[in-house]
Amino acid sequence: MVMKGSEVIAQYLVQQKVPYVFGICGHGNVGMLDALYDVRDKVNLVSPRHEQCAGHMADAYFRVRHQPVATLTSTGPGSANMVMSLATALSDSSAFLAITSNVPTSQMNRAPFQELYKHNQADFPSVLRPVVKRSFQPSRVDMLPLALRQAFDTMVSGRPGPVNLDVPYNLYQEEADVEVPPPSQVMGAQRPAASAEDLGKVVELLKAARQPVFFIGHGVTLSEAGPALTALSRRLGLPVITSPNGMGCVPADDVQTLGFIGRNGAYPANQAGRHADLIITVGTRFDDRSSSSWQPGYSWNFPKTRLVHVDIDPQELGRNYPPTVGIVADCKVFCEQLLAAIDEASLFDAGTYAGWREQVAGWHAEWERFVRPNFSAITTPIRPEYVVDTLQKVLPDDVILSLDSGVHHNWFMQFWKPRRPQSMLNSWGYSSMGFGVCGVLGAQLAAPDRPCVAVVGDGGFTMTPYVVCTAVEYELPCVWIVWNNFAWGAIRDIQHGMFGGREHGTAFYKGKQGPGGERYNPDFAAWARACGADGMTVTRSEDLGDAVAAALRNRRPCVIDVHIDGDVRPPSTGTWQLPPTPFKEPAFGKPWVA
Repeated sequence: MVMKGSEVIAQYLVQQKVPYVFGICGHGNVGMLDALYDVRDKVNLVSPRHEQCAGHMADAYFRVRHQPVATLTSTGPGSANMVMSLATALSDSSAFLAITSNVPTSQMNRAPFQELYKHNQADFPSVLRPVVKRSFQPSRVDMLPLALRQAFDTMVSGRPGPVNLDVPYNLYQEEADVEVPPPSQVMGAQRPAASAEDLGKVVELLKAARQPVFFIGHGVTLSEAGPALTALSRRLGLPVITSPNGMGCVPADDVQTLGFIGRNGAYPANQAGRHADLIITVGTRFDDRSSSSWQPGYSWNFPKTRLVHVDIDPQELGRNYPPTVGIVADCKVFCEQLLAAIDEASLFDAGTYAGWREQVAGWHAEWERFVRPNFSAITTPIRPEYVVDTLQKVLPDDVILSLDSGVHHNWFMQFWKPRRPQSMLNSWGYSSMGFGVCGVLGAQLAAPDRPCVAVVGDGGFTMTPYVVCTAVEYELPCVWIVWNNFAWGAIRDIQHGMFGGREHGTAFYKGKQGPGGERYNPDFAAWARACGADGMTVTRSEDLGDAVAAALRNRRPCVIDVHIDGDVRPPSTGTWQLPPTPFKEPAFGKPWVA
């Protein structure tokens, strides 16, 4: 069939059942927009006000649905704005197809409008190379079918990640006799398993252990291994430490669910990590924040503690801690295999690790006695713990929480208890500001019947306030709760914790800069109302619950500006270092080296 290049792309998106393209128009992609017009009943075009937002929306959509969508940007600056969202998605193993447009092939290497040509003609894929799994740049229409099929297969095979299809814009309009390729069947089909020999080694390590613990992450979420991991944890009676992207995979209200580990982790999680004699790590990695910057005794005690490391990506095995047993496997398959092996061995019963569970329960009780009084404190401005606790009570079980980077994220890592998998969205690996602000739009499109709430800092919201326009345009009832502490709070806290309180360039003042000046922020609620959304300002603790409940009830876009006490800092239970600055001791608990 003779087809335009844009028609090949559009028909492949239809065949692949891609429901959305998030994109911004430009002279370089109007040919693609014209083809999308013909399939608008099957593929919805959503146009936010910034390309970075489009990428974050696609990223969040995948995290909620585990189905990839596409983005569309024009040549030059429009596609360059995608770098942040692609880096965020790659760092957190989230997938979407980024269709970027480039200069026409007939003009390559002649320095036409918006060409990067210093080292190679039409060299934009080199810009994206570090932030995608693969970039494809077909130069003829008959190259598109293979590039599209390979792009989708690459995107969702193994460890998911974003893929770039860079299209010279003449291909959108030029024709060729081509066939639309068959849809990708890779998603969910490639599930490597552990060998019988490795499973036997894990069972032997469990037999020898007295204080084992699971540490799980986004790999468990992506493989939808939550039920299998929960069954395994309960069968063995073992505690589970969760990374932020693994939260919700195991029941949050179970005493064996310990929460996050590291500087801003929960005390029971750090205690379990310090004292465990065996760690079974499933689908996560030991980055600096979940390892107390690899300081022995603060979160982990490797190599004295034995380590089973399971991941679908072989590059992650042994990156920071050499495993006793390293296994390349799908997380769900591994959990099901280990559960079957344990049942077959009949070596474990409810009493096997009873003493270990008693220790863990004691740490839970210590932590609760320390933190619980502040959760009900009525103050002005509002204490951070009160905000987390109020949202935990007011938001329904099926809420999707979209969190931005900032000090508020530290509080939610430490205390939030998501009740479902794929319902706590974090920019973890790259920690990009704007992800939570923009991602909630993609989450709402992925789950239109569920409440979607973004908790974002005042700094991050000010970077990306245009999201409210898009929510009003497309009638998306997203709620933004702005954590307003009049500062880049996370960095201000570093200045106070590591630099003796020499605060500079981290707080928002009008006129006189620095302490004693007048604190300044825009009226976020007024901004929301100017966009056509609802807007509220909350300065008293007792008003917060009713404001959030009203926003959910109204089912309209809404911004709630919540004034937070920025001088209350999360209690560290591990540590974190910015070398060569010395690391700090925990505010609660103390390191323990085996």
